[in-house]
Amino acid sequence: MCSGDCAKCLGCTLTLLATIAFLANILLFFPGGKEIDSTSHLSEEVWFFGGILGSGLLMLLPANQFLDLKNNDCCGCCGNERCGKRFAMFSSLIFAVIGLLGAGYSLIIALMAIRRGPKCLMDNGQWGYPFSYGDYLSDKSLWSKCEEPRNVVSWNLILFSILAAIAVIQMTVCAIQVVNGLLGTLCVGCCGEGVQHVGGRCLSPELLLLPSAPHSSQSRSRAAPRQGTQERGLWGMECGVAKLTGYKATTQRAEATVF
Repeated sequence: MCSGDCAKCLGCTLTLLATIAFLANILLFFPGGKEIDSTSHLSEEVWFFGGILGSGLLMLLPANQFLDLKNNDCCGCCGNERCGKRFAMFSSLIFAVIGLLGAGYSLIIALMAIRRGPKCLMDNGQWGYPFSYGDYLSDKSLWSKCEEPRNVVSWNLILFSILAAIAVIQMTVCAIQVVNGLLGTLCVGCCGEGVQHVGGRCLSPELLLLPSAPHSSQSRSRAAPRQGTQERGLWGMECGVAKLTGYKATTQRAEATVF
């Protein structure tokens, strides 16, 4: 089924992106690629777990749903054989919306972190945020305001940019599945293309022909004796009429001879 194949492809994409986002968020706990003395020196946005929760664990829910969508029983969902596949597509739509929310959360956190800049040891000997309104993005000379950890500006900028890009891709993938799930809910039949729902079961055209053949043969076999009986009855009536006519003719000739 087309919608099921599409959902499986989207599920694989989300799983890969969620893994990358999870790892990127973990690396943010090691600014500059080194372990810091105190967790209070980490940027606040790192503790929002945008890559771990939003683009990571929360994204695994729709990814798992998309991967299993094609294998769902088309006519056995919730005991309602008629709406099994449509219910599965509708559930994938709901999980896609959840994925949109998770990716949106991760994107907002990443953009906030990029705009604010990293928390670092400033030239006045205090830990804080030396940048404001993303001014360091256009002026690389401002990066020297961060003395420790080394390379923390480029480290945070690259990792949060990766998280932002992943969140955008995930939102696009989930939006595609929203459309795919909506079309599948409205347009996909329970039994699939070329298959008919008969007597609570999904039957292919070949199976539909099998029960009718014995029934037709049996009907013909039952009809044949009745037809033969009717023909024999008509033949007997004709013979009786012929005998009666011959008897009358013989009687008339005998009377004519006597007189």
